[in-house]
Amino acid sequence: MTNDSLRTILAVAGWPDERAREVEITGGTDPILPTPFRIGETSAAALAAVGLAVSDLWMLRSGRRQAIAVDARQATASLRSEHYLKMDGAHVSTERNTIMGVYPAKNGRWSYLHCNFPNHRAAALSVLGVPEDREAVCKAVAQWDALELEEAIIAAKGAGGMVRTMDEWAKHPQAAAIATLPLIEIVKIGDGAPQKLPDGDRPLSGIRVLDLTRVLAGPTCARTLAEHGADVLKITGAHLPNIGYQEYDTGHGKLSAHLDLREAKDVEILKGLVRETDVFSQGYRPGTLGARGFSPEALAKLRPGIVFVSLCAFGHVGPWASRRGFDTVVQTVSGITNRQGELFPGAAPGPQFYPVSAIDYLTGYLMAFGAMVALARRAREGGSWLVRISLAQTGRWLVGRGQVLDALLKDIPKEFTPDELERWSITSDTPVGRLRHLGPVLRMSETAPRWARPSVPLGHNEPVWPKRAA
Repeated sequence: MTNDSLRTILAVAGWPDERAREVEITGGTDPILPTPFRIGETSAAALAAVGLAVSDLWMLRSGRRQAIAVDARQATASLRSEHYLKMDGAHVSTERNTIMGVYPAKNGRWSYLHCNFPNHRAAALSVLGVPEDREAVCKAVAQWDALELEEAIIAAKGAGGMVRTMDEWAKHPQAAAIATLPLIEIVKIGDGAPQKLPDGDRPLSGIRVLDLTRVLAGPTCARTLAEHGADVLKITGAHLPNIGYQEYDTGHGKLSAHLDLREAKDVEILKGLVRETDVFSQGYRPGTLGARGFSPEALAKLRPGIVFVSLCAFGHVGPWASRRGFDTVVQTVSGITNRQGELFPGAAPGPQFYPVSAIDYLTGYLMAFGAMVALARRAREGGSWLVRISLAQTGRWLVGRGQVLDALLKDIPKEFTPDELERWSITSDTPVGRLRHLGPVLRMSETAPRWARPSVPLGHNEPVWPKRAA
């Protein structure tokens, strides 16, 4: 396993290439699972970068750096950690909605409908004019031009897209806009005196994180910060659609509370929490929270020294900046599913998703990395900071790492061995049962990553900060 992908991340923080030598990466090389995309190398690199950022924070506390190790196979398994959940000994189902998927459209093209959330499912069905029945949906999509259907579903506030080739995506205006952006931005947005890290015996002890994200990428960021000692409070609305089982996967280490930002009193509660927070992580479309008074600039005034981590689907520039999107949508429109389908046709012909949620989890790890780099800068030079990334930027980075040779993709196992999965798993006692799940991947020589709290159901806690350790 090379450190080439890691070096591309180091550049984001302004670190020299030599820092890659601080990390031991083991576990072999791609292909690890049946995909041409370098998911082993990139997952190991993203987690190694997290480890380097953790080591920096520990250096600020103790004057010592740490030795860091990552197993690429274990890192790859973490890109589908929701796949390995067991509650009280029974597998937790992660089945997608039955009409979610890729369908043939006119002229040999294909369309993807993202239907896991009820509101997006309703949008797609309203455009197609059919009931929630896969056969009816298939017949309806076949009557549509794929590009026209993409636009109609987006206009109806749904999510999905036309399957493109990589060459087609490279010529798209949104791809051109994303190409102007770095992998991740870490920008100073306000002045202020340096703020030393709170007291504590872990790299992120005393650091408070508000997690206003959903699905996988953003929640993985906050889960990763919790892994190194941060107090994380997830905030969502009881009225918002969710996929409950995902909290078992991304909720490790977090408290979880409900607030409704349509209510003035809840807006004030959130502002009160912000005044005492260090990291504010959000995953809504550009401008959504800003319209409610929670823009990066507003929060930098409300809480000088804040680190505002912002995630969106397609970047903050370009014609698709406000478009809804998910890992699967980005795979679809950027040519990933087309390429995967060429090499690994499924039970039926056509585009295929790769075997992990690489863009989601990689984005989460990169967000956590950016947040920790910003916290270290706050400690050294002060100021408020904005960390900005999109799923499409991560997808571009992943694809940009190149592909393994087709000849190497024969007879690649689809699953890890039972011994590996057992070795990588741990058990947590949650309010709803005994949860078996993958443990942290990173190995740190002085501060072993761990979650101090188990996953809890959404809204399980009150919207208040726990007391900092004395």
